[in-house]
Amino acid sequence: MSDFRRGRRLGIDVGKARVGVASCDPDGMLATPVETVRRDAAAVSRVTALAQEYDAVEILVGLPLNMRGEDTASTADARAFAAEIARVAGRPVRLVDERLSTVSAHAALRESGRTQRSSRTIVDQVAAVVLLQQALDVEKRTGRPAGIPVPQEPA
Repeated sequence: MSDFRRGRRLGIDVGKARVGVASCDPDGMLATPVETVRRDAAAVSRVTALAQEYDAVEILVGLPLNMRGEDTASTADARAFAAEIARVAGRPVRLVDERLSTVSAHAALRESGRTQRSSRTIVDQVAAVVLLQQALDVEKRTGRPAGIPVPQEPA
């Protein structure tokens, strides 16, 4: 863990209707849910405000790839959302492989006794927790940040 970069991070699970947001402690020990943001014209602004509020050193956006590691219909959308965040957030943004994060989130919620209907409002947060925790674990294991950086273009 000596190569782990200290600082809070935000995990972002981008969906068509909602965006799940998670955060971690400065030591990267535990990812926890923050909120579900409605996917509308203000979504990027809200995520950016949360990054500011949590003093995030980095924003990790889930990249939905298929099981073969190829782009899906949602991949371009997630890349565009991440690029917009990178343009306005003033902090590093990385795209991280989120294969199975939503599946894992649904499974965890089912195991806790929640129905799919009652989980709808929080599944995006749980998926963000899963992808953030996976990214933290990768960095701790390898000593390198998970995912790929999103270029920061001036606003």
